[in-house]
Amino acid sequence: MPSFVILEKCDGCKGQDKTACLYICPNDLMVLDKETMKAFNRAPDMCWECYNCVKICPQQAVDCRGYADFVPMGASVVPLRGSDSIMWTVKFRNGMLKRFKFPIRTTEEGQAVPLAGYETGTEDIKSPVLCTEPASTGAAELPGKTW
Repeated sequence: MPSFVILEKCDGCKGQDKTACLYICPNDLMVLDKETMKAFNRAPDMCWECYNCVKICPQQAVDCRGYADFVPMGASVVPLRGSDSIMWTVKFRNGMLKRFKFPIRTTEEGQAVPLAGYETGTEDIKSPVLCTEPASTGAAELPGKTW
């Protein structure tokens, strides 16, 4: 389900020109309303449900409605971002809580190496291998069908 902003919690990242959710959205959907200084998802139908905006919001003002098979009848999933990890709290409908902690990427903005130093593979667009394979898999060659 697409992300939505809880307006009572949103502070527009304290009046900065770019909110955290606007900065992180890979589909450029989050927008800051300059009149109300609140963020909103301008095209919920285009949301990829990546949870980036949910995870980065310092006020926990962005949420996603869960699917019936994932968070049935009142359950919830809440991420809490720390400086080096994200703590996910899952509340089941019977009240039981589970917490999972995962490290976050700490690569500075603009410092990521897209191909991780691997050379690109074949230029044949019909090839079954990905652009850095087989080197990135650690294999000398990839198994495949012989026709």
